[in-house]
Amino acid sequence: MPDPLTQRLLPWLVAVGFFMQTLDTTILNTALPAMAYSLHEPPLRMQSVVVAYMLTVALLIPASGWLADRFGTRCVFMAAIVLFSLGSLLCALSATLQQLVAARVVQGVGGALLLPVGRLAILRAFPKHQLLQVLSFVTVPGLIGPLIGPALGGWLVEVASWHWVFLVNLPVGIIGGFATWRFMPALVGERARFDWPGFILFGAGMVLVSLALQGLGEHALPLASSLVLLFAGLAAMAGYWLHAARSPAPLFHRDLFRIQTYAIGALGNLFARLGSGAMPFMTPLFLQVGLGFSPSRAGLFMVPTVLGAMLAKVLVGVVIPRWGYRHVLVGNTLLLGLSIASFALSGPYTPDGLLLLQLAVFGVVNSVQFSAMNTLALGDLGPDTASSGNSLLSVVMQLSMSLGVAAAAALLAGFSRQGIAPNPQHVVTAFQSTYACVGLLSMLAAFIFLQLRQADGDRHPVPLDATDT
Repeated sequence: MPDPLTQRLLPWLVAVGFFMQTLDTTILNTALPAMAYSLHEPPLRMQSVVVAYMLTVALLIPASGWLADRFGTRCVFMAAIVLFSLGSLLCALSATLQQLVAARVVQGVGGALLLPVGRLAILRAFPKHQLLQVLSFVTVPGLIGPLIGPALGGWLVEVASWHWVFLVNLPVGIIGGFATWRFMPALVGERARFDWPGFILFGAGMVLVSLALQGLGEHALPLASSLVLLFAGLAAMAGYWLHAARSPAPLFHRDLFRIQTYAIGALGNLFARLGSGAMPFMTPLFLQVGLGFSPSRAGLFMVPTVLGAMLAKVLVGVVIPRWGYRHVLVGNTLLLGLSIASFALSGPYTPDGLLLLQLAVFGVVNSVQFSAMNTLALGDLGPDTASSGNSLLSVVMQLSMSLGVAAAAALLAGFSRQGIAPNPQHVVTAFQSTYACVGLLSMLAAFIFLQLRQADGDRHPVPLDATDT
């Protein structure tokens, strides 16, 4: 058991790591147009900067627990902060889009370890009766980061340059690194055997399929190359499925999908988050490139989305016990798609008040969706499936959001190419068409939640402490 001083400071340390991660995921989107102009790239082709980070996080989440058990929480958390800070510095020094994408991969390696290892240290350092209070404290920065991130990113672009979007992480990283070395306990778990073959097969399949879909959607790769990547990725996924059937300790248990609420919750996450994942990427671009907003104004317009998400934390605890998971998820999925598609009606003459209202409504509906899906998926897991199920759900979330960004970028590119001339109205029309398509994709996830029985989830009617990220 750590000493009293360490127990007092450890939650602050993990909270700082969580803040770094959530701030980075939101501060970047507002700066994408300025980054594109600086790097001489089209603003609508900057999705690789976002996708590279998300895919890296999704790839490494399954290994985070094993690394902490093998090398100790202090060493791994320190490595996470160092890699995240180093990646931030390399991002700021990047002179080309390719360099920036490579630096985002380095940053993603650190980001993939920050939150899982920090939570693990909390779970091992505190008695069970204190965990809820401590974990609730740690998740508060997860709300503060998205609240200030877009506005801070826009302000930094205007008063300095886009490089400061990444450089702002360095002082926090230096302080966090020193505090980690001083106060993070070196907790080592049982050195369980890690499923390296499964990890390689699953990771290869996930990355190859993502690259293939991005290549097909944007014509960034020749058709033959994209098809080769797609079939290679599907073969790797099939190989993992067969491997998991005979492995005594697979990376993810196939038995997870015999739990109906988990299977529906995970698959619903995969498809519903396609639209939700695209919105933080598309909307700052739409406001700046389509509607001509300044970076700081675009960032401020994203604040109602976060405030709406905070309001939903109260709302979701009321609606689910009253109507049940089936009705809430089917209805809310349709509302989510409609709220995304409603931006197809927005344009240069849309009143600011109406646009702010649209963003706030999206924040409420989106947060209700996440909380309900996550709680449904995790609520019926037992002690033998909780760790594997939570890890797989986190991977699904990151993968779905990266696919959503790639899909939105491909749609934007496709609709942009259909225009005769690249005039401002044509850009707005391309965004409007993309919003309509992404909203429709999100609504289709309602068919998955229709498979729920009315009684599913009754054993955990009040949402668990499930994060939105």
